Amino acid sequence: MLKLTPTFDLQRDVVSDIFRREASVCRVPEYSGAVDTCILNIERDGGILYSWKGAAGTTRIGRYDSNTKQNKLLYTFDKQVCVSSCSLNEEETLLAVSLAQNPSRDERLQPISKCLTLLIEIHPINNTQVLKAVDCRVKVQFLNSGTDGRSVLESHLLLLTEDGYVDLYHVLLTKQEGYRVVMANPERLSKTAERIVEDFCWAQWDGHTQRLHYVAHHPTHTQACKTAFNQFLMRCVQFYPNHNCETVLELPLELPATFFPTVKFVNLGFDHYHVEKPEQGPVSMKVFTNRIGSMCVCYSQPPTDKQELIYTVVLVHKDCSKTFTVSLGGDQPSHRGARLHPLFIPIGYHILVYLQGHFLHCINTRQQEMLCHSLFLSGVDVDMGLRCQSANIAVLCAEEESSGGLLDSANGRIYTAELNPSFLLHILRSDTPSRCPSSKADPQRLAALHCLLVYMGDDPSLELKIIEWLCDNMSAFESFDQIQEFILASLYRISYEKSLSLDKVLPYSSVLDKKEIPACLLEVPGVLCTTELHIEPVFKGKARSLQGFWSELQWNTERTKYLHAVPNPRYRTSHIQADWEKLKSERRPSGHRNNTEENTKKVLSMVDTWCLDKKLVPLFQEEDHQQRALIGLTVDKLREHLNRHLPRLGKKKIDSLVVNYVAKLLELIRHMLESVWQKHKLGPRVLCLKQQGTPAEWSVFHFMFRILEATRGLCLPLPPGYHTLLAVFAVRCLPHHTFLQYIDHGLLQLTETFVSRLMTAHGAEDLPHVGPSLQLCFDLQRLYQDAAGEARQQGMCVPQQRQARLHTRVSAPYLLGKNTL
Repeated sequence: MLKLTPTFDLQRDVVSDIFRREASVCRVPEYSGAVDTCILNIERDGGILYSWKGAAGTTRIGRYDSNTKQNKLLYTFDKQVCVSSCSLNEEETLLAVSLAQNPSRDERLQPISKCLTLLIEIHPINNTQVLKAVDCRVKVQFLNSGTDGRSVLESHLLLLTEDGYVDLYHVLLTKQEGYRVVMANPERLSKTAERIVEDFCWAQWDGHTQRLHYVAHHPTHTQACKTAFNQFLMRCVQFYPNHNCETVLELPLELPATFFPTVKFVNLGFDHYHVEKPEQGPVSMKVFTNRIGSMCVCYSQPPTDKQELIYTVVLVHKDCSKTFTVSLGGDQPSHRGARLHPLFIPIGYHILVYLQGHFLHCINTRQQEMLCHSLFLSGVDVDMGLRCQSANIAVLCAEEESSGGLLDSANGRIYTAELNPSFLLHILRSDTPSRCPSSKADPQRLAALHCLLVYMGDDPSLELKIIEWLCDNMSAFESFDQIQEFILASLYRISYEKSLSLDKVLPYSSVLDKKEIPACLLEVPGVLCTTELHIEPVFKGKARSLQGFWSELQWNTERTKYLHAVPNPRYRTSHIQADWEKLKSERRPSGHRNNTEENTKKVLSMVDTWCLDKKLVPLFQEEDHQQRALIGLTVDKLREHLNRHLPRLGKKKIDSLVVNYVAKLLELIRHMLESVWQKHKLGPRVLCLKQQGTPAEWSVFHFMFRILEATRGLCLPLPPGYHTLLAVFAVRCLPHHTFLQYIDHGLLQLTETFVSRLMTAHGAEDLPHVGPSLQLCFDLQRLYQDAAGEARQQGMCVPQQRQARLHTRVSAPYLLGKNTL
């Protein structure tokens, strides 16, 4: 399911360099002592801090630069100590370290305490200040503004304690002798501390965004009203480039009363000397954000005696939370303890919930209404290829990245995790029967198809493989039409990154248009889902006026509340059917028709720009009045819908988005035909009307007909020339009477271009041949004249002189006694 790519290996990238360094220190050819290297922290710039046992009983701290691939020694303790937390300021002049007592050794820290927190000058190594000497764990983390013009005159350090408070130290620096960077007035350091959090039971640091998320008991929830579930409050503290901070979001959470038996730290380094007590149980809780304005709070509930796991994903940007109860099965009486250690892994806009040996749930955080748009796997399919227990895996993430990061702390390896396209394609190609609505394969195929198209669809070779799968599976599945899904999901991809608010407005899946959704798409065997609306986040302080993430998140939550309240917020392509019928019935040109024609010109001008070097399939080479009118109407109605529900985007941006959307639709259909054309190696001969079609051409005709069926069901336009090309394949592949029946029943549409080509395609070499094709010619003349008369009544008249020429072309073969085909 996941494709893991190693980006860092402690043994390869660090340990080999450590042995060379220690050999140099000891002045020996080769160092053979134990180094016991441990990863301590990963800073915002990607630098990896680590410690190892040096020669003569020392403990050293180093830094690996992920950009230059170089290692640097930062500091050496003259004895072996247990480094439980470590952080380096961005100028690399100060090192903050928390040292824990090692109960296995006789030596004790002075003064006697469980944790000693130090601030050390390392440029050059000079002064050491004791910040804390307490009987609880302390986490240290420097702020990092990430700006180019870095100042060396001050640094800012967070201290988070197991007693539940957070202090912010403002460390003033000064330069001496031009290069020495030392603390100014170190004796007054404690007086610079600012208490920013008074009481918390869980805290997560996001270095890339400089945010602190923490959970505390709700202040209005008294001891007297405590039940099995308590009211908690999650707060988000934003640190700004000037190192000021404020609480910008408060989110109420209802969690089990025993959810936090001890204080939990997330993304605050890796403590290799702290071991959770068995009775405390594993607590999995993570907050994930994305720069376009999404926030997800994920947590699992403590295990119970039941054979199930309960986890919740709070979608702040969607103003809802979803709680999943997954039946684990098995013969074991209980799944308690370390074995129940679910991981929450962000990959793009998906959240992967992974329980080793049981299941993997790929949750779609942007289209969360239906379970069928989220992929659930169990059994052998959930193996992620990691050679360690999930308890030893730490999830790394960055707001700007579309892939997740995993740290295998047991082996010292870091991986990037991405969805595996080969595995998802395997799900599509599965031979599992899916003809009945209760089939397990259909929802998995639908979810896998959307993962491939939306999250990974920018890969042209991958898109080609999906089109090949469509060609091999032309008949619609029982519960969904795969060609309709391909079209809508591909169109959604071109705009989903522009704004989260488009999720609830743009078409995403044809399943949402069904009057009765198949039961297999509404449920997953063994998974129970409950949804809670209106989670009521509260934005505070400058978040109301900030640009960027917080303003986008606030806009998304407010817009989601509005879209929940209004009827039919999602644009449904089939809803323009009545307007389309009305437009076709207009008998004379009107202002509305002129407006739609202007829309069409904008769309076709963009398609022409995109297709200059691709002329394999003869599309966009003729006037198709009906399709041109439908193109313009689609632009008009979609633009009107977006302006009504998303005025914040602005008319100019909406107009550009809509024109791109419809142009991409036409280009997508052309690309589908290009792909199938090349697959069957068709050439110009397929356009000849006097030859019978081959099996390859029959396959292309079938595929084109399925595209026509899919777009008609969605009331979407086709590229001008599509109907002509389809008629050419039909007349080559179908018997004459079947061809005429297709036309009579409206399955094929005659075009002026097709009839003209048919009537002029026969030369003198056909003179001796007469037969049923002659009758076909007369029948086509009658059908086309009837269609032309209807079009004339609808205001789409064909010029009389052009009709006369067509009449001559139809009549001439008869007068000469020629066969028409």
